[in-house]
Amino acid sequence: MPLTEEKKRERIVKRIARELRDGFYVNLGIGIPTLVANYVPKGMEVILQSENGMLGVGPYPLDSEVDPDLINAGKETISEIPGCSYFSSADSFGMIRGGHIDLTVLGALQVDEKGTLANWAVPGKMLKGMGGAMDLVAGAKRVFVAMEHATKDGKPKILKKCSLLLTGVAVVDHIVAELGVMDFTPDGIVLKELAPDATLEHIQAVTEPKLTLPLGGPVPMLG
Repeated sequence: MPLTEEKKRERIVKRIARELRDGFYVNLGIGIPTLVANYVPKGMEVILQSENGMLGVGPYPLDSEVDPDLINAGKETISEIPGCSYFSSADSFGMIRGGHIDLTVLGALQVDEKGTLANWAVPGKMLKGMGGAMDLVAGAKRVFVAMEHATKDGKPKILKKCSLLLTGVAVVDHIVAELGVMDFTPDGIVLKELAPDATLEHIQAVTEPKLTLPLGGPVPMLG
């Protein structure tokens, strides 16, 4: 049975949560990335930052716990963890631009073979603004893209060259999709992990650039 959209997102964010470490300062972008907050390993202290001026974002609240004054950059209601602090968006971007974010997770419309990212503008659709993505890809120590591997009509989102307006050039370190985990290296895109229900032939068919395989082949992708 094909994965549902919910199961795809769950697989992606569970895998990204495995990259978190104690003491990390992490920024989660709008969409799939925000779900990572629900899968921070128990007992691990990870400080989530929102560029609208909140440090110490918790998981999504239950309906009975919603505080309308607590929102993230995507205008979603969120919770807070003990020690949470609030500040201006100017201070928030100072933190991002100053290189104090250990890891950022962003969505993507397109990523090219060099790790160039396009994730903020679709031709013909109203723009609400570029958000903080341009600053995050320039300032964060590691950049993860969390996305479904292909478009809804099965077209590649990992391309030889992006055709949409760019967010940053050669900035993506890793992609986590429902089909696998890919690293960007000087030798090309390395397929580090392959999902248990995917094949090398299928993942290559929905990826424009040629994927490079590690010595021994990709290991199974774990959630």
